[in-house]
Amino acid sequence: MADIITAVAPVNIAVIKYWGKRDEELILPLNDSLSATLDTNIMYAKTSVCARPDFATDEIWLNGKKESFESERLKNCLISIKKKAAAEKSVNNDFLSWKIRVCSENNFPTAAGLASSAAGYACLVTALAKLYKVNSDVSAIARLGSGSACRSIYGGFVQWCAGVDPQGVDSFATQIVDSSHWPEMRVLILVVADHKKKTSSTDGMKISVQTSELLKHRVQHIVPKRIDEIIDAIYDKNFSKFAEITMKDSNQFHAVCMDSYPPFSYLTDVSHTIIQLIHSYNKACGEVKVAYTFDAGPNACLYMLQSEVFVVISLLKHIFPSSNPEFVTGLTFIPEVPLSTEILQAIDIEPQATDLIKYVIHTKIGDGPSILSDGLHLLNEKGEPINIH
Repeated sequence: MADIITAVAPVNIAVIKYWGKRDEELILPLNDSLSATLDTNIMYAKTSVCARPDFATDEIWLNGKKESFESERLKNCLISIKKKAAAEKSVNNDFLSWKIRVCSENNFPTAAGLASSAAGYACLVTALAKLYKVNSDVSAIARLGSGSACRSIYGGFVQWCAGVDPQGVDSFATQIVDSSHWPEMRVLILVVADHKKKTSSTDGMKISVQTSELLKHRVQHIVPKRIDEIIDAIYDKNFSKFAEITMKDSNQFHAVCMDSYPPFSYLTDVSHTIIQLIHSYNKACGEVKVAYTFDAGPNACLYMLQSEVFVVISLLKHIFPSSNPEFVTGLTFIPEVPLSTEILQAIDIEPQATDLIKYVIHTKIGDGPSILSDGLHLLNEKGEPINIH
């Protein structure tokens, strides 16, 4: 029986956004991006892989359902890992010829703007690299599955270098600092919607690249400076500077979506209320205490220091009342903090309708992918999925 390899990989949330490719097939971005890797104890993709001589075809199951293995991105990742294994002579040719089975699941909504594809492909590539005994960097291979997946190969804060080579040899991820650098940093993910979005990231990027003048300006004149500035802020643990750059970059990304033709939007009325709330709260505090960023979806990702978490959660519960008894999940239970009348008056936002925010995930900066021990696989000894819905 061949080994079953199981990996878990993290979600990453970009603070300097990747939007737009210069090469669709190789997934080469127009600009650098930078993200924070989140704790796999809270949100993760989990993937088991197995290769055997008696498998007739490559097969994959995703979140309990059998899917087609015909995805070009999926096949590109497998082919690239096998090429690396052949070059490194890490396994024999017979093993390289065997078909594989893949079983993967996320513990968070797929395709709702929560970076599920990034975690999924980072996890797949990590598991395949272990299966084929590849030891070199695989972030460029993860990129072939989903661009931002290359950033989930590392923990802490991670930069994806766009590179200039037409074949993408210099387009890979590098770690800026590890997860221990800024231990006070916390993240709240506000899940506004968990349904599939109307305009996929892939389609949205194509429209923006073809039609948005703002995107061209952003790539040439804005992002390079922002990358340098936010790296300095991270090194210095300068939260107010980090927060300002993060929010401005999120705003500009969504402005690019509206500058595209035809325009499209990932933000909802609830998203805009969250933006208003954070700016009002920061103003009431007299300094920047919380930063928001939105990927290609309506869900907010809030960055703040640990000392701010209690009051921000109390504020969210006040403005966005919920009937969900488990409204806050993730890191340990957060006691509510009484909100001062001064703060509430300064914010001047009325409580909204119930359940506009479905739930909040409380998490922190975490490490990159890891290989799990036996007994935690998604495939059984025959290479069959253990749980099928």
